[in-house]
Amino acid sequence: MNVGTKIEHGGAHIEYDSLMNLDEGWVSRKVFYDRDIYEEEMRQIFARVWLFVAHESQIPNPGDFVTTYMGEDGVIVARQRDKSVGVFINSCPHRGNKVCHADGGNARRFVCNYHGWAFDIGGNLMGMNAEEVYDPGDIDKSEWGMQPVAKVGVYKGLIFATFDPGAPSLEDYLGDYRWYLDCILDSDEGGSELVGGTMKFMIPMNWKVAAENFVGDAYHAAWTHDSASKAMTGGMAFPPIDFENTFHSSANGHGLEFGLDGIGDIALLGRPKVTEYFMDVLKPRMEKRLGALRSQIFGSIASASVFPNLSYLPGISTFRTWLPKGPTMTEVRSWTIVNRDMPDDIKDEITKAVMQTFGPSGTFEMDDGENWEHSTITNKGYVTRQGRLHYGCGISRKDDHAELPGIVHRGQFADSNQREFHRRWHDLMTAESWDDVPDRRSNRLKGRETRDLPQGLKSL
Repeated sequence: MNVGTKIEHGGAHIEYDSLMNLDEGWVSRKVFYDRDIYEEEMRQIFARVWLFVAHESQIPNPGDFVTTYMGEDGVIVARQRDKSVGVFINSCPHRGNKVCHADGGNARRFVCNYHGWAFDIGGNLMGMNAEEVYDPGDIDKSEWGMQPVAKVGVYKGLIFATFDPGAPSLEDYLGDYRWYLDCILDSDEGGSELVGGTMKFMIPMNWKVAAENFVGDAYHAAWTHDSASKAMTGGMAFPPIDFENTFHSSANGHGLEFGLDGIGDIALLGRPKVTEYFMDVLKPRMEKRLGALRSQIFGSIASASVFPNLSYLPGISTFRTWLPKGPTMTEVRSWTIVNRDMPDDIKDEITKAVMQTFGPSGTFEMDDGENWEHSTITNKGYVTRQGRLHYGCGISRKDDHAELPGIVHRGQFADSNQREFHRRWHDLMTAESWDDVPDRRSNRLKGRETRDLPQGLKSL
């Protein structure tokens, strides 16, 4: 039926206030293992927030499509004849069979293997095998297409979708975090693109373990990634801890932890040609386009997540989603994100470097995957699962920064963004509707293009 789905909220009775106290700095281990909590996440979060489903560069032409998941709901993302984007559930409304089994391609129609029901690229039912078996009045084809999502939105090349017709606009959902997101999407005139195809692999972990790592865990890097870092940089160690010129910034659960050195993550790529291009070509363009501060942030040691399950490393150029497959399994889909106007040889160098560092067999990826797996499966133990996890680092370092948007904490080694990630999780898990979801300092820049902002945010 070509109408929006009404999502029913509520279900298992869960005392969410007993699962975390973020002002004290702790989270229950159950959050990362419990099946009832996971099922409520599918309903309260994945069934109503905006979720990344594709980049426009993946579907440039009419008929181009990719398949992915929104929570555990499979969807087809297809470029329409009028160049708009359609997103609809990848399931036949006849007997529920998966309609499209390909990861992507170009199609004039989608045909279900089971009974030959055929749909156009907009998901509309166009015909059925042996249609003569249906008597007049048996079926109204206009009412039996593949189920569309409620809304589709595009932000500077990134395609998002939501099942909830009551969701806020995509711009409001991203809020002030757009200021940081534009460092990878709008640093050059041509915008961004994904290159090198899609890397897909499974990690036996809870999806939040990885998402919260990217949103704020710089603390693990110097220890977990010490040997990999030295291998990529010719023996250089991580720089000393800097509490003055490094930050955490969060806007409604979206967050970036970063420094201002402008070179740390670029150096980790281990590609002198790329370093030269970033420092001599891109950064001067970026400073002119986005300002000096963002050109300093880009390329520094940094990591970021858009709530709930989109993460990236700005200077290293890995870009990925964490697709939940149960409370203890996650499918990772990873790409290389580059500026469209970069020379092809630079794109190629970056793609190779991403595979070497954050591909399935990358030096850093293997370090992380092992830790994330065991951070999840230890909670299988009943007694272990009753315990709490510490999230108190940097709890008193809040900084009302004059230039940085969002909820800002000083010091890169902290749990600040992770606390705000879980605060957003708690907000959504306990809210009956979007009217009940608080705006945690996310929209001071509402309605503004981030390239045109004044230097000081306090004047807004």
